[in-house]
Amino acid sequence: MREYPTLAAVDLGSNSFHLQVARVVGKQLYPLDSLKEMVRLAAGLAHDRKLDEACQLRALDCLKRFSERLRGFPTHAVRVVGTNSLRVAKNAAEFLVRAEAVLGFPIEIIGGHEEARLIYLGVAHSLPASDNNRLIIDIGGGSTEFIIGTRLEPNKLESLYMGCVSHSLRFFPDGKISKGIMKRAELAAQTEIQSITTEFSADQWQEVYGSSGTARALDRILRLNNFNGDKREGITLAGLEAFREYLLKVGDIRKIAIAGLHPDRAPVIAGGFAIMFAAFKELGIPRMLLATGALRQGVLYDMLGRVHNEDMREVSVRQFMQRYRIDSVQAARIESLSLALGKQLLANYPDEETVEDALHLLSWAARLHEVGISVAHSGYHKHSAYILGNADIPGFSKMEQMQLSQLVLAHQGSLTKVSEFLSNFISLAQSIALRLATIFYRSRMNIELPPMRIQAGSGICKLFISQAWLERNPLTETLLNAEIDAWAALKINFCIQGTSAKEDFV
Repeated sequence: MREYPTLAAVDLGSNSFHLQVARVVGKQLYPLDSLKEMVRLAAGLAHDRKLDEACQLRALDCLKRFSERLRGFPTHAVRVVGTNSLRVAKNAAEFLVRAEAVLGFPIEIIGGHEEARLIYLGVAHSLPASDNNRLIIDIGGGSTEFIIGTRLEPNKLESLYMGCVSHSLRFFPDGKISKGIMKRAELAAQTEIQSITTEFSADQWQEVYGSSGTARALDRILRLNNFNGDKREGITLAGLEAFREYLLKVGDIRKIAIAGLHPDRAPVIAGGFAIMFAAFKELGIPRMLLATGALRQGVLYDMLGRVHNEDMREVSVRQFMQRYRIDSVQAARIESLSLALGKQLLANYPDEETVEDALHLLSWAARLHEVGISVAHSGYHKHSAYILGNADIPGFSKMEQMQLSQLVLAHQGSLTKVSEFLSNFISLAQSIALRLATIFYRSRMNIELPPMRIQAGSGICKLFISQAWLERNPLTETLLNAEIDAWAALKINFCIQGTSAKEDFV
């Protein structure tokens, strides 16, 4: 990834949208600007799991304002991520088309574990170095992330499907707060947390930090109203119990008037409180300190890591190769040839950074295309595609996983099953390169390949290769000829042109 002097991250959360701009100095980031708007995306999720029009319009209005601040930024200097509400919304794809048109930048939907990883990255960079295990809890609008890590490395990641907006709508839809309703909200949250209690119990960590809006609001309320019973900062169980008594005494969210609570936060404070209280009780937390870092800072540091060859995606690919016992020698053969062919096919593409991204994805697909053999050899490319599309792969967005999955699915067999994916020229070039590489190295041996050239244009792809070599390798020639029919199903003219003169392999 090219280095930029300024980076920007946009977090499309289920409660708030955030924009963070930072200046890059070496391997450090220095904040320049930030914007935040309460959009409450999760509140617009109807019973049919679709974002309603009013909610979409709020979001689009916010993105219009963000787009002005991002005007002039190169595409690769901005990363926009969507979280839980966009993960679960059935009409998310349609909304993203509108949102990207307004914002002017692509939007990635990240999985729960990836969200947790990025939150930890943002929090860890905001804290002093320590060898202690740290528990991080981030109560968002639609999900809550729990992470345990040391220094900059997360060790355990979980994302639970409950957040301050969704929990408030579920248990306090009319604003009423009673002892019975509050108890049900707390028990529901505790029930969710019980599924991770063993992994996140008090013997697993030495420090606890809260990040994002709910933790920040509760910290401020407890401190300004002396609910902790001391002047120390942070959130304590005693402080939460005192605030709980206050909420029950008021009995109505609309009547809450307490120091430290911003009016924008008031409608979702009861749901956020119930989740936090449940976490303290279930995990045995004595005190939680506030962290300034959050998801958006994590996104910025992740972008910075890609610039400095510390890309988490590369780490994940290596880990997957080990986990699924992939033949690394064969993977290296396929990677080398597919990249050589991919570079030729994309040589005239106008956007160099898009080509760089495409070649990275091709490299990862080449190394991971056989993960499905661990399930069964028959139809292994389908198993590979399923694993890569559905596994938690740190560093990859949902869109990147989908592209990786489709590319691996396309490397064998019929192409009609991925016709929509191949309608894009980048995906087409990647698929041609990967398919040909697996054909040439079907023997799984090091062989001397002939000089070859490949080029693709509108509806046509030509492979120039030594005729004499093809005659000495009839199986490969047969497989290449079969490609003519495979691509013809998509109305692409795949041609093999035998050559007699030696040509350089570009």
